[in-house]
Amino acid sequence: MQRATVTLPQDLLTELVTLIGAKSKTEAVLTAVKDEIRLRKMARIKSMAGKMEFTATADELRHGDRRLG
Repeated sequence: MQRATVTLPQDLLTELVTLIGAKSKTEAVLTAVKDEIRLRKMARIKSMAGKMEFTATADELRHGDRRLG
């Protein structure tokens, strides 16, 4: 794990810790960063809606792993 020094406003950090219910400031910041990454990835996936074409049927996607023979 990499260490980093970040300067944050005290009131913002206190609110974050309270909202998340974290036991430490580190836990609160890690949770917030992971949540932000997850939200941005979901937004990117949603932006691709209707732009990709799938040729497999739903049944093939569920049960048809061709690699299994």
